[in-house]
Amino acid sequence: MKIHPARLRPGSRVALVAPAGPVPPKLLTAGIKYLESWGLRVEVGKHVLDRHPTLPYLAGADADRAADLQRAWCDPAVDAVFCVRGGYGTLRMVDLLDWDAMAAAGPKLFAGSSDATVLHEAFLQHLNVATLFAPMLATDAFVLDAAAREHFRQTLFEPEKVQVLTGPQTATMVHGVARGMVVGGNASLLGSGPPPQDAIVVMEDITEDTYRLDRILTGLLRSGWFTGVNGIALGSWTDCGDPPVVEAILQDLIGSLGMPTVWELGFGHCRAQLTVPLGVQAELDADNGTLTILQPALSPGGSPG
Repeated sequence: MKIHPARLRPGSRVALVAPAGPVPPKLLTAGIKYLESWGLRVEVGKHVLDRHPTLPYLAGADADRAADLQRAWCDPAVDAVFCVRGGYGTLRMVDLLDWDAMAAAGPKLFAGSSDATVLHEAFLQHLNVATLFAPMLATDAFVLDAAAREHFRQTLFEPEKVQVLTGPQTATMVHGVARGMVVGGNASLLGSGPPPQDAIVVMEDITEDTYRLDRILTGLLRSGWFTGVNGIALGSWTDCGDPPVVEAILQDLIGSLGMPTVWELGFGHCRAQLTVPLGVQAELDADNGTLTILQPALSPGGSPG
């Protein structure tokens, strides 16, 4: 049984980390103000605004980015750890984490998306804890998108109000109903290990040319990664080429699996992106275009205000 971390409430302490790309200071400041307006106490990791000395696409050295995350997770005063942006770099630091020490520290809430897909898979594997695939606060997707912010806020504080996920353009790709544990994230970052038996996979991506998207999905298929998967919820495919071609690729490679599948559920790199709990049990109704979280993603509780 997966561990559901405690939901947040005013006074909860949130630690911010940057495990991947460099962080825009102005967006970080704006994002922090929103968190503080929700009554959260915010701590910024020591290396969040670092820059790698020779690799400009990284937010500081690999060891420093890993140290920020581990320090935050192992701090008993911290209730939640949020990634502030994606980009690239999480693959370089994930193996530097001391998972035994983090497991001993006990569960808490982890949120992030995009490149943080690597961490979501690792948290499920090593810590057995549910996480949130969510907008990150040092990005336009959080600062400039009120709908995405509000869905994230409700998931943090009132998860029972956002258990049914659907988007304005959700459509059926393959009919049927499936139940299982929700796993996934960026398609290009999946595959470090097989999903759990009877999983529901959520998949999206950004800036992958159509042939690269074909290659990513074909690689997962050839490895047998979808063996035992019960259903698939597809999200956004922003800047991945001509949308009809992208849909044709997904129909050809994913739709042909014959399991319940929906198109454009409303999560990922898109306007009003939904926060999607991972590591939780859910029902995918491809006929109605809904993913229903069967138990609130976060348990009652939280730090006192």
